[in-house]
Amino acid sequence: MKDQLNSDPTTDMGSRFRHGASGSGSDGDFGFAFNDSNFSDRLLRIEIMGGPSDCLPDGEGCTSIADWARHRKRRREDMKKENVLDLSLCPEEQVLNDGQPDMDDAAGCENQDEEAVAMVEETQSGDEEANSNESSWNMDCSTVLRVKTLHISSPILAAKSPFFYKLFSNGMRESEQRHVTLRINASEEAALMELLNFMYSNTLSVTTAPALLDVLMAADKFEVASCMRYCSRLLRNLPMTPESALLYLDLPSSVLMGEAVQPLTDAAKQYLASRYKDMTKFQEEVMALPLAGIEAILSSDDLQIASEDAVYDFVLKWARTQYPKLEDRREVLGSRLARFIRFPYMTCRKLKKVLTCNDFDHEVSSKLVLEALFFKAEAPHRQRSLAAEESATLNRRFIERAYKYRPVKVVEFELPRQQCVVYLDLKREECENLFPSGRVYSQAFHLGGQGFFLSAHCNMDQQSSFHCFGLFLGMQEKGSVSFAVDYEFAARSKPTEEFVSKYKGNYTFTGGKAVGYRNLFAIPWTSFMAEDSLYFINGILHLRAELTIRH
Repeated sequence: MKDQLNSDPTTDMGSRFRHGASGSGSDGDFGFAFNDSNFSDRLLRIEIMGGPSDCLPDGEGCTSIADWARHRKRRREDMKKENVLDLSLCPEEQVLNDGQPDMDDAAGCENQDEEAVAMVEETQSGDEEANSNESSWNMDCSTVLRVKTLHISSPILAAKSPFFYKLFSNGMRESEQRHVTLRINASEEAALMELLNFMYSNTLSVTTAPALLDVLMAADKFEVASCMRYCSRLLRNLPMTPESALLYLDLPSSVLMGEAVQPLTDAAKQYLASRYKDMTKFQEEVMALPLAGIEAILSSDDLQIASEDAVYDFVLKWARTQYPKLEDRREVLGSRLARFIRFPYMTCRKLKKVLTCNDFDHEVSSKLVLEALFFKAEAPHRQRSLAAEESATLNRRFIERAYKYRPVKVVEFELPRQQCVVYLDLKREECENLFPSGRVYSQAFHLGGQGFFLSAHCNMDQQSSFHCFGLFLGMQEKGSVSFAVDYEFAARSKPTEEFVSKYKGNYTFTGGKAVGYRNLFAIPWTSFMAEDSLYFINGILHLRAELTIRH
């Protein structure tokens, strides 16, 4: 069997290696061949390294995701405290590294947990091998706790892993060189054995989240994309928690892992966005979330928040809490969080405050505000076009959220009288959701220094005989100021699609009071919502309110 496998390494095995280099392989079940000399052409010698702090895998003894994360963090901190060898002291002709280390990783043996290390061994006697390979390593690096030897099939491993493909094709030229040594931390032993078995059988024996995460980390290290996808699928099928979702978003971000585990990280983001969509219910919990969790929440279109002004205020509050140093805060706001704030949907009053906010670099804030103002000045069809263009990208700054307080457009006049014209658009679905007694409020707008708002209702008519659509104008509560206002409500109507006046009146407001018309269109709710309704144009109800201060 071995002679057949190696009779022509440049043809038979070479084609399989090239297949393995692509990161994919056969889905056949070769479990019967695992560690069986009859079906193997190599011996894999696994040196299990490390001190007492490395003797247990992250998942062993862990009953939850939180335990796994704490264990892994503690072990990584312990490793940093240990005295480690400069890699230049290790016999470099014996070491084959899997790719380049991360830029922020210190060079040296402390990175054994993050990067696969393998040695190609010449065929030596046992004494010679011990003297030439192990003594210098042990003297300067971690201790070999124990050694495992497995019979392996190089085509099977190479077909599933570019790491093993490179290992076998770079150092196994002569037929007598049949031994390969891998050095791993003791904490990785169980996961590596599961991984090797998976490469033969395409299945795992572990089912708990901590154990699956251990295997996922090993699969990332040894570049077994099929196992990473398998672990990702099993983890997605387990109940999600805030702790597990945050952990999945904090996994190492190599290119391979990002691609293979993307469905898992997407599910984690969706879970967090759904759980915390009404941030006011979880204020303390949300304020304690790390950056990755905040980004997941803010990326959602379904965030149930009063307005984008409130999103901006929250982001500033969170950043000031998590990043007390101004320099750090400016960096995280400018490079990470600003793109999740939808400045075009903020009020002009709040945008003015952005320009003078010290938490943002002035150049950054100026660019964001200018872009928002240009968007506000665009014609509606152009705004919809910009939003559609962005809907297919990660950047969704032109996409409107499902705000609790609906955005309005306001045109203000100072002369000849103080006056403002307010435009409020409601989708058909939003109106449907008002039945039988719901309300939806607009964002605040200002006239003469006072804050006002519109509210659309589904209510009973004056005689309480049927439901109908009502529109009201309210003044925000602010002291006992009296304010005399003339107002007019209008709506676009078919077939002309022009604004048609529906109600005029005047009222002297005091704080917290509202005035309006219970049946704006003088028709029952069923007629208002009918398919042939005169007031929905392309699924949108267009409302207008004109307010003028009376003197």
